Amino acid sequence: MFVHNVFFWLKEKDNEEARQALLAGIKSLEAIESIESVYIGAPAATRRPVIDATYDFAEILVFADEAAHDVYQVHPLHKKFVDECAHLWERVLIYDVEA
Repeated sequence: MFVHNVFFWLKEKDNEEARQALLAGIKSLEAIESIESVYIGAPAATRRPVIDATYDFAEILVFADEAAHDVYQVHPLHKKFVDECAHLWERVLIYDVEA
């Protein structure tokens, strides 16, 4: 199993239109066939010193293996998402995990 954890920080945190556009863009990735499971959300309300809740959205994508992840990376929907939404975020942080 290959888990792709992606965290997004919006450029304009108080811009609801930008927030909804980024969320819609992230959700569009669910249609990519090589993804087995998708989890999308905002930071939970938990607050402890070890928790980073500064991001605006996270997506957790589960693939069968790294090869399936590689298919996702070059998929037209993923490329479209980056082209149409990259201007909305100031930072993206990714953690890939093999389980």
